[in-house]
Amino acid sequence: MSELVPEPRPKPAVPMKPVSINSNLLGYIGIDTIIEQMRKKTMKTGFDFNIMVVGQSGLGKSTLVNTLFKSQVSRKASSWNREEKIPKTVEIKAIGHVIEEGGVKMKLTVIDTPGFGDQINNENCWEPIEKYINEQYEKFLKEEVNIARKKRIPDTRVHCCLYFISPTGHSLRPLDLEFMKHLSKVVNIVPVIAKADTMTLEEKSEFKQRVRKELEVNGIEFYPQKEFDEDLEDKTENDKIRQESMPFAVVGSDKEYQVDGKRVLGRKTPWGIIEVENLNHCEFALLRDFVIRTHLQDLKEVTHNIHYETYRAKRLNDNGGLPPNKAVRLTQEVRGSFI
Repeated sequence: MSELVPEPRPKPAVPMKPVSINSNLLGYIGIDTIIEQMRKKTMKTGFDFNIMVVGQSGLGKSTLVNTLFKSQVSRKASSWNREEKIPKTVEIKAIGHVIEEGGVKMKLTVIDTPGFGDQINNENCWEPIEKYINEQYEKFLKEEVNIARKKRIPDTRVHCCLYFISPTGHSLRPLDLEFMKHLSKVVNIVPVIAKADTMTLEEKSEFKQRVRKELEVNGIEFYPQKEFDEDLEDKTENDKIRQESMPFAVVGSDKEYQVDGKRVLGRKTPWGIIEVENLNHCEFALLRDFVIRTHLQDLKEVTHNIHYETYRAKRLNDNGGLPPNKAVRLTQEVRGSFI
């Protein structure tokens, strides 16, 4: 009787390393059209951008957001109530809008946090904000692990958090440090000095340097974080922002004035018009360009690839590698088997 000879196991295929073709192509292929394809798709579907504003009342958060998007998009603009009182606890209020420019639709959500920093005792007042941010990650994760998931998962995750610093000219408050220390781990924080027109140029420059130093001493990383720079070009560009621009000293206004025959957004003072978009007056234009024109896509990518991925990995690890929904069902089944 002949012995059965086991069939040799096929060797696993080893993927070949891509070879760079340095010579000129023999003809046009059309690889470069992918950019145009992506542009057309984005114009059809639009995109989500969710921005949170945090800071004590009276720092001009609503006005700045309206100025940033040149629309009445803030909570106060959408539902203004003159008798509105400062809430006793931190509340989270999200207002959604669709802004269209050049055929591109942006589904903008502005998340306001009335009550933050306005109490006599502000201990742990950052907790409801952190809870809200994590709830959006949880909502996205549950949609993502569904077997019959949506083709396009609604994205309510916070992509950017503008943190408003009071223009004291002295130093950061303990609350500022506490908030940024906790929240910088879960969201992209962009610090801004509010109402910068209340300081002289020298005071503003010194205060910016002092804030940067305090953040560094306390180990607080704001966006753009050094560790996420992808290449030398990114590092060079972001180093300049981190070392010179941050925190942006801004002035917001949705009122127009006539200056040298031109209509400009500004604030009227006894000394003249402070032009919001004039870099000699404030750094609003730098903030706008940073958030919208140069780093908007990166804010979304860092949110998805870093902050959300960190949350997702922790949740799956806590559930023994099971998606949240399945972990809950499995727990219920196990409990049921003992009844």
